[in-house]
Amino acid sequence: MVLFKLAQRGLGLISTVILARILVPEDFGLIAMAMSVYAVLEIMGAFSFDLALIQNQKATREHYDTAWTFNVMYGAVAATILFFLAEPMALFFGDARLAEIVPYLALASLLQGGENIGVVAFRKELDFKKEFNFLLFKKIIAFVVTITAAFLYQNYWALVLGIVTSTAAGVAISYFLHPYRPRFSLAKGLELFHFSKWLLLNNVLVFLNIRGIDFVIGKISGAKVLGLYTISYELSNLATTELVTPLTRAVFPGYARMSADREELRKGFLNVLSLVAVMVIPIGLGTMVLSEPLVRVLLGEKWLESIPLIEILAIAGVSRGLQANFGAVFLALGKPKMIAILSVIQISIAYPAFIFALLEGGIEAGASALVITAFIVLPLSYFLLMRALSLPVLNVFSVLWRPVISAFAMVAALVYLQDIWPLYQNTASLVAQFLMYIAAGGVVYSASLTLLWQLSHKPRDSAEAFIFDFLRQKLVNV
Repeated sequence: MVLFKLAQRGLGLISTVILARILVPEDFGLIAMAMSVYAVLEIMGAFSFDLALIQNQKATREHYDTAWTFNVMYGAVAATILFFLAEPMALFFGDARLAEIVPYLALASLLQGGENIGVVAFRKELDFKKEFNFLLFKKIIAFVVTITAAFLYQNYWALVLGIVTSTAAGVAISYFLHPYRPRFSLAKGLELFHFSKWLLLNNVLVFLNIRGIDFVIGKISGAKVLGLYTISYELSNLATTELVTPLTRAVFPGYARMSADREELRKGFLNVLSLVAVMVIPIGLGTMVLSEPLVRVLLGEKWLESIPLIEILAIAGVSRGLQANFGAVFLALGKPKMIAILSVIQISIAYPAFIFALLEGGIEAGASALVITAFIVLPLSYFLLMRALSLPVLNVFSVLWRPVISAFAMVAALVYLQDIWPLYQNTASLVAQFLMYIAAGGVVYSASLTLLWQLSHKPRDSAEAFIFDFLRQKLVNV
């Protein structure tokens, strides 16, 4: 399943790289402005009924039908609001093009509400192959349409078409892949809202934490700066958005089943945290150190202004990745309130700090404020999680110290390598050099991690043991 996710997410990265080569930062910023309001309305209706259905092991057809009915109703409401907000949004951000873009997003919102609720069963029943097929087919269609439109139009309309196409494809594929045919019903409305009320608040707060900043940047700094920030955030947080978030999505049903056995849940959490740390820490710090060749190779010269932003935001990405698994645990324990508390604390610190820094020092200062906030909240998050699970701090330390030390060894090696081997100007040579940087960093990190694992007497409940067992099995089957 991890390989399936890597393939699916890799397609998203390829799409971003191709589009960044064809379009300009302002195109991405303009769509980010439009999507900021679209996302707000989507989040306001995001009662996470899918999680409620997964958490409720006794959910009936009435529960599924009620969830689908609410989704359809809210999709229609959100689409209407978006349609009438098109002109006000254009006035707010000072860009008339938004008045033409937003009605298409309203169409996407209307379509999204009708997606077959039956696909939730893929996750609930741990049928990851069907879940993968559903997500991959949708992404492939969006990829083909968006890239084709980018070559044809050479502007932001390619991104708009990609959004609408992806949504429409998702709805169609959901009915093709799952035989469930929902009916209109409100029979289980109160029961679903009882579980989902905290999830709605959490979704709003998570959105404000991650994407709400777009409002501020778009209003104060304009489309170009917002476009630079959007792509910088996407590249610097790849490990979290493309690896950890899908992993968390996959493990939540398992956590829900473990919730009655606290010891089993603790063990499951530590296993996932170990795997997350082994991936997130080196990728995040590696992205920070290799930000310049990364931008020159993947995005091109017109994105050079994003280099310092990627350096800064990559550090915040590590913090996000190391906390991304927490929400699934709190939900499995029936404590969604804890997620809300942490989000409120982070927002109350991050927004004033970011706005002040943005006004005084520009987007790089604002990004630095976000990093500082993330690492202020990180210890509190771990404290609350360990308290909820009755988890000793040494258990957490035991799965984190090896990847941390190994990643810093990798950083030291990459800094030294770049000092003695400056970047080539020739594109082909630069690509080869960048790949060698990555290979060298991977070798140093892997060797250090393996050595530390062996010196620790090869603990079985660790990501290293899982990786070695996986590789050994693959070699045996060759």
